[in-house]
Formats: sequence, C-alpha cells, structure tokens
Amino acid sequence: MHTEHRTTLVRAQEADTAHGATAVAHPNIALIKYWGKRDEKLFLPRTDSLSMTLDVFRTTTGVRLDPEAEHDRVTLNGRPAEGEALRRVVAFLDLVRERAGHAGRAVVDSENTVPTGAGLASSASGFAALAVAGAAAYGLDLDATALSRLARRGSGSASRSLFGGFVMWHAGLTTGTEEEADLSSYAEPVPAADLDPALVIAVVNAGPKAVSSRAAMRRTVQTSPLYEPWAVSSKDDLAEMRAALLRGDLEAVGEIAERNALGMHATMLAARPAVRYLSAPTITVLDSVLQLRQDGVLAYATMDAGPNVKVLCRRADAERVAEALRGAVGDGQVHIAGPGPGARLLPEGG
Repeated sequence: MHTEHRTTLVRAQEADTAHGATAVAHPNIALIKYWGKRDEKLFLPRTDSLSMTLDVFRTTTGVRLDPEAEHDRVTLNGRPAEGEALRRVVAFLDLVRERAGHAGRAVVDSENTVPTGAGLASSASGFAALAVAGAAAYGLDLDATALSRLARRGSGSASRSLFGGFVMWHAGLTTGTEEEADLSSYAEPVPAADLDPALVIAVVNAGPKAVSSRAAMRRTVQTSPLYEPWAVSSKDDLAEMRAALLRGDLEAVGEIAERNALGMHATMLAARPAVRYLSAPTITVLDSVLQLRQDGVLAYATMDAGPNVKVLCRRADAERVAEALRGAVGDGQVHIAGPGPGARLLPEGG
C-alpha cells in the first residue's frame, strides 16, 4: 500500500506541532478522466482515473494550531477566505480533527500559483497540500495511501496529487459497507517506461468558470444520455493507457487521452441543459493541435472542466508545440510542464 512513501510525506513524531507544518503539492492533469461521483459525502468516483502530476503551479500550505482561537482562520493568496472556499477548508479540518481526537482550531495560510477555477486542477494541489500539512500539524501518523484517502475527502483529484509522475485513482468497491468503500478508493503511482513527456498548457481563459465542476458533474450524471456509455468506454481506455505507459508508447497514450477527454466533453454537451466549457479559442487551439499532427509532430489534446487545453507531446517538441499554441491563444498564456513530484512536507523554516 505504498508505505515506503511515508518518510517523504508525514511522520507525526517528526512534526513540530507547536509550530505547525508546511507542505507543498502540485496539480495533476487527468489523462483518463474522473467525471461523476457515486457518493458525494465520501467523494467516491464512478470510474477509475489516471493522471500526470505536473512540475508547475505548486501550492504551499501552512497549518498552525492556535489553542486560543475559537474559529479556524484561513488565508488564501494573502486574503481571508470566505464563502464556499472557507467552508470546504473548515469541513476538511473538522475531518482531520475527528481522526486526530484533537479539537484545537487552526490558522491556515495557502499560496496557490494555479489560476483558480479555470480547469487547471487548483483544488488538487490545494487539498493535497492541506492534507499533508494538516495531518502533520494535528499529529496524525499516516502513510501515503491513507493520506491519499484523506485528500480525496477535500477534492477527488487531490488524491492523485499525493504522488508524482503517472498516478491512478481507484474508484473502489461499489458493494459492502461505507467504511469498506472508503478504504478501497485511493491513488497510487503506476509504472511507466521512460516516455520523457511534456504537457503544454494553453490558458485561453484563467477566470472562474460559469458552472462549477461539481454542478456540471452532477448535471451530466443525472441527465446526459451519453454519460453511461462514456463511463463504460473509459474502463477500456484506462486499461489501454496503462499498457501504453508500460511499453513507452507516447503516441498511444496521447491518442487515448484525447478521445477520453473529447468523450467527456460530449457527455456534458448532451446534458440537459447542456454544459459547454469549450469556447471559440478552445476550438482554435484544438485545430492547431490537429495541424501539428499533420506536420508530423506528436501532439494530442486533453481538457478538464474548463476551456483550457493541455497538449501532450515529446519534451523535445515542447517549444515547437508551445509556439504553435501561442499563435492560437492570442492574449492567453502558454506554459510548459513536465512530470512533477508528489506532495511533501517542507523542513521547519523552509
């Protein structure tokens, strides 16, 4: 169950709870998508998913216990959190406190370099970092698998950001008790040959989405006639993806990722009413990806719940792909990412 990761994540006896703990995590981009929950309380997905953790857009989160405080204090990017953002962090801390048997309130300070709410997995890095720092601050001695389960309760995709490289999140058991289902849904690294991949990220709109991922997910599952067929085909996509990673076939990885993402967006377009994240600049970027392939460059697109496009390519081709996307996004931004590390505690003062 990957307990060998423990020393890089949380070991309670090494955490200085008087001063709290600080952790760093990076976002991940799903190549086989997570879309749809079967249990919204436990954040249990309907399908398995597979992602690549990135080496850009890190989140740094500190958690310090305050024995005098009556309420948690949460700061996000230098500003006091409020509304839904505050509610989610406090609910997550309540879960940590319940498991630790510790009622003390906390001061949370999080700096997030991901454009929040733009379909770039800001909640993944955010809750992965919060899980690692929060568990350490409250004295929980958790291995990597248990931390992955814990992070899942804040944001499903956060379970994958506990690990670096390519990662699979198991949907878990669909029968049995609630506890058994909870224990069976976690992420773990998956083996892959030396692919030397890059993801070129075209940010066509870094603003918040008109429809949140949670609302869009719920509407799609409940109303889209295409959802169940996509979920079934996603199982085959995942099996093929794992085989392609093992043999180091980046072209096959890209082909599978692109069809899985386009299929997911098709389920949203078929929802009632439709959920449409694809914008005119999105289509322009997708056309650029097709042109790159026609020009002999290995390039395949994937998209999460938002208008932004991530393009999988060889690292050696990343600059060429980025140049093509810059011409397509206009005033948007283009970033180059590679496989990144898993979540980790920072040394005191670091």
